[in-house]
Amino acid sequence: MQLPRWWELGDPCAWTGQGRGTRRMSPATTGTFLLTVYTIFSKVHSDRNVYPSAGVLFVHVLEREYFKGEFPPYPKPGEISNDPITFNTNLMGYPDRPGWLRYIQRTPYSDGVLYGSPTAENVGKPTIIEITAYNRRTFETARHNLIINIMSAEDFPLPYQAEFFIKNMNVEEMLASEVLGDFLGAVKNVWQPERLNAINITSALDRGGRVPLPINDLKEGVYVMVGADVPFSSCLREVENPQNQLRCSQEMEPVITCDKKFRTQFYIDWCKISLVDKTKQVSTYQEVIRGEGILPDGGEYKPPSDSLKSRDYYTDFLITLAVPSAVALVLFLILAYIMCCRREGVEKRNMQTPDIQLVHHSAIQKSTKELRDMSKNREIAWPLSTLPVFHPVTGEIIPPLHTDNYDSTNMPLMQTQQNLPHQTQIPQQQTTGTYRNVLDVFIQKLSSLLLLS
Repeated sequence: MQLPRWWELGDPCAWTGQGRGTRRMSPATTGTFLLTVYTIFSKVHSDRNVYPSAGVLFVHVLEREYFKGEFPPYPKPGEISNDPITFNTNLMGYPDRPGWLRYIQRTPYSDGVLYGSPTAENVGKPTIIEITAYNRRTFETARHNLIINIMSAEDFPLPYQAEFFIKNMNVEEMLASEVLGDFLGAVKNVWQPERLNAINITSALDRGGRVPLPINDLKEGVYVMVGADVPFSSCLREVENPQNQLRCSQEMEPVITCDKKFRTQFYIDWCKISLVDKTKQVSTYQEVIRGEGILPDGGEYKPPSDSLKSRDYYTDFLITLAVPSAVALVLFLILAYIMCCRREGVEKRNMQTPDIQLVHHSAIQKSTKELRDMSKNREIAWPLSTLPVFHPVTGEIIPPLHTDNYDSTNMPLMQTQQNLPHQTQIPQQQTTGTYRNVLDVFIQKLSSLLLLS
């Protein structure tokens, strides 16, 4: 029986073709296999312990190379992997980091950096930071724990502190050990202290600075605070001269004799330097006096117990619903009385209207009705409104041509003067006479309407 290829690699749980059993691996293969498994599991579950001092700058680099070996497929020795990796850091059990700890990573192809200045309140308390690495190509994750054990520092805090603003550096560039060491060396040559420590580093963007334009390799700028155990040197005190203060107010660079010791690598804005003497600071603590606007201390908040009595909301519901409903009903009844019970009626209206106006209105209604009937059937006789009401010669009222029950369906649509027995016969004329007849009819109609009105 031919064995599969992967059985030949020394799987400790393989089956042979001769029967049930396991194949034995060579000592070299076994050692390599166990070393690989141990390396993988040790990286996944290992915790790092660091011991920074309170009041001294703490810097921890999250190296991408350290996490590359934890994302499958695991790279072979000598194989180069350049997957994009990002990091997420938070205090264990919380969504964010402690207030004194910051994190920065420019691109997924650069290392991340945790930095900050531990405070004295956390001395002796282990701070566990969860570090989660994300492989942006394979979407694999790996998690490590960084245990920060803050130790108490001697002579904390240092009595003399100076903060410099470096214009040609970004914060991640300044956090590099070589660059930070060069800066501390330059400060030590100017200050000449026995002890000199970097206390804190802050990006100018965290101080309200603006993001620089992507031209001429402009930098964001960084604030670096250092502390020493000796007073400030005369060179650092030159910034406080009235001449230099005047130049700073006019946005001009002050004249500092020791600037050339920094200018080779660091461009310092001497107008933004801050010198703090802890030995001369007076405590500004004032006792709080209780008075208007300050509430007395009520102690700790005590939430209500679970054994609260149930409240009956039936009465509140009735008051909320019944009162508006009653008001709406009363208003409805008043409106109904005004609209229905206070109407004067048609008879009272007719009694107060003059007779001539009623006759005129009745004639208009009758004419309107006839016009509507004509629109339904256009083969009926002429409407009565188009016939002369008065005799054109004698002025007497002409009775209607037909009674209301007369069948006029067979009457021609256009009647001539011969069909009207009560009208005065006018001899037929040419075209001019026809227009004159139409004008006479119009004058008769107009006069009848004037008499009615």
